[in-house]
Amino acid sequence: MTGPRHREPGRSPEAVPREAGPGEKGVTDTLDVDFTRSRRGRMFRSPRGAITTSTLSTLAVLAAIVVAFLLAPGSRAVRATYFNGPNMWQAFVGDPHEGFYSVGKAIVVNIEMFAIGEVLILVLALVIALIRQSTSPVLFPLRMLAIAFVDFFRGVPLILVILAIGFGLVTASVLAVSGVGLSLQFGVTNFVNFAYGDYATLGAYIALLLNAHGMSVYLAMVIAALGVAVFAVIVNRYLFRPFLDKRVPLLTLLIVSLGLSLIIQNGIQSIWGPNFQTYNVAQQTSLAIGPLLLTVQQIIIIGVAAASRDGEPTSSSSSSVSLTRPTDRPRPTRAGCADGSTSP
Repeated sequence: MTGPRHREPGRSPEAVPREAGPGEKGVTDTLDVDFTRSRRGRMFRSPRGAITTSTLSTLAVLAAIVVAFLLAPGSRAVRATYFNGPNMWQAFVGDPHEGFYSVGKAIVVNIEMFAIGEVLILVLALVIALIRQSTSPVLFPLRMLAIAFVDFFRGVPLILVILAIGFGLVTASVLAVSGVGLSLQFGVTNFVNFAYGDYATLGAYIALLLNAHGMSVYLAMVIAALGVAVFAVIVNRYLFRPFLDKRVPLLTLLIVSLGLSLIIQNGIQSIWGPNFQTYNVAQQTSLAIGPLLLTVQQIIIIGVAAASRDGEPTSSSSSSVSLTRPTDRPRPTRAGCADGSTSP
């Protein structure tokens, strides 16, 4: 008998030849499948193989996107509108007589402004750095300004602050008014009504309907608010009250309000559609308040939000009344005294 064969260096155990046994006719196991897979894996893991593979896969994906674009319906119209060579060149060169200017010249002007601005920024930054590092008492006011500029305005660009205040103040006011109503509703009912926002949306569309028939938008808003109030009373009487009479958990009320929210949303979409709607409002002049331009309506919205926020009751002065029945409220307990008696 011969001893066991040792595996040759660089070869897998499956590739070691085996001697023919009794009854076998010189069969030799040369299973090189795993060896081939290992070579292929090393090829993909090598830097050159990884670059080749990523390049080929990227080209395949880009080719698939181009083919899908060319075969898509309306591809010819898109190419004629956005990828027209003569039109693109004419836009790049420009023709003031036709009413449009050169995009190429605009790019050059942008680069020139960038170069000039970069020089001025470097000079200003150097001056600010020198003032900030100075220790002279005479430069103390300028040093405070430099520190404030570096620590605050560098992290939050001033233009972004102005735009955020200008465009976000009116939207934040609308959300604040809705938030005041939602907090009041939670304080009275003791549960979150997920359909509250849909109530406000329903009122907006009712006002839109009245305004479309010639009614003033302000009168339409008042009538819409009264109509939504009547709707909320009816919903509370015939939807929420039966569940409260059965003493269901608050989770059930949340689910019911969520279902009501979906019903209102789909009802609004089925009547008015998914498109944007606008009110018939007379155009008003804008008022310049510092760097902001606000209309009278926007100023009224901001004022209403501020007034409603100031008039909102605090948690210490407002009482939370639950929608549960009086019999469901906890009864007062008797506290034990030191002598063993009880006090009410």
